[in-house]
Amino acid sequence: MVVSEETARPAWWRRPPAVVAVIVLILGTELILGWSSLAGAVHQLRTPAWNWVAGAVVAEIASMGTYARMQRALLRGAGTSVPIRKHVALAYAAHSLSATLPGGPVFSTAFNFRTLRRYGASSAVASWCIALSGVLSAGALVVIGAVFGILTRSTGSWRTLVLYMAGALLVAFLVRLLAQHPQWLITPSRGLLSGVNKVRRRPADSGHARLAGFVDQLRSVRVRPADFGFAVVLAVANWLLDALCLWMCCIAVGAEGIHPAQLVIAYCAGMAAASVPIVPGGLGVVDGALVLGLVAGGLTSASALAAVVLYRLISFGFIIGTGWLVWLIMRARAGAPRGVPA
Repeated sequence: MVVSEETARPAWWRRPPAVVAVIVLILGTELILGWSSLAGAVHQLRTPAWNWVAGAVVAEIASMGTYARMQRALLRGAGTSVPIRKHVALAYAAHSLSATLPGGPVFSTAFNFRTLRRYGASSAVASWCIALSGVLSAGALVVIGAVFGILTRSTGSWRTLVLYMAGALLVAFLVRLLAQHPQWLITPSRGLLSGVNKVRRRPADSGHARLAGFVDQLRSVRVRPADFGFAVVLAVANWLLDALCLWMCCIAVGAEGIHPAQLVIAYCAGMAAASVPIVPGGLGVVDGALVLGLVAGGLTSASALAAVVLYRLISFGFIIGTGWLVWLIMRARAGAPRGVPA
């Protein structure tokens, strides 16, 4: 079959020059329409209250520290103790991988797993710790959004809050229950593995022995209730400290016309937008959601834009830059030859 040149050429609106022209037109229109807000935001960013900026940086560092301590509590509860400085370094490095690379969550999870294995955790404990920390973090954000939504009377009711809390606890309980009874996963996992082996043209029982070994390791995972409860508290504190950073950024640029509860609602909307990995770091998506939320909460467009830019400079620029530096140090130490202190 011969395809003519006219048929093979894409439509004019699919050609790169046309796409670029449309993008430039949209950005130019937005720039013209929002020029006054942008100019006001730039003016506010030139003269921030530096004491509040310093407080925002401290709050963001504390937020990262609570996430590291949450993961440490889960790992310690499973019987593996690692110094907190290593957990903090892992939190920074893994967060940077997740936020900046295309498909970052996959690279971040793999890096997290390999590092926990190097710290002495078994494959099962490392996998369980990563899965449960993600569940607790997501559940904490949902509960925080529900609580402050009720406080502002913008959504839901106390019944909705109880439902959200019950759902989050149920998911965490199921993860813990599967860790205690991993044999429930053997049959479906073997069936899935056999199907994958068939597609890859390998023997049907390939990998079954490793799967059985992993299940045996998972049976030894037992987390003390006190460590689990402490991890839940830290998961909530992680989000609230990050929201505190945003609030301090608002004050730093002179935007004080928003109630803390409304700010947290705007923050939760921005973090929910960040969960959709359209672009690395949620650039543009998270910023837009935060600005819209802050404006809906009572701030002017200029003040909201200035506060979000400052917040992103700290939470994305400073934290991600630090994380990549930590990742380079960890990579160098992991590759150090024997006999050299790592």
